[in-house]
Amino acid sequence: MSDVKITVERDRCIGAGQCVFNAPELFDQDDEGTVVVLEEQPSPEQEPAAHAAEHACPARVISLS
Repeated sequence: MSDVKITVERDRCIGAGQCVFNAPELFDQDDEGTVVVLEEQPSPEQEPAAHAAEHACPARVISLS
């Protein structure tokens, strides 16, 4: 595991799906299209995809800490 943790503000999600497009192993969408985090702590190999999803989100609801 890496030291990176994924958090999202689900109530602000607009359902664009860019997180799933960029990191399908880390994110999914529920029936309403709202982001769902599949893995809160990505592996070091998954970190680039997590960062890509964070930067691609038009609503800026994804944070990495």
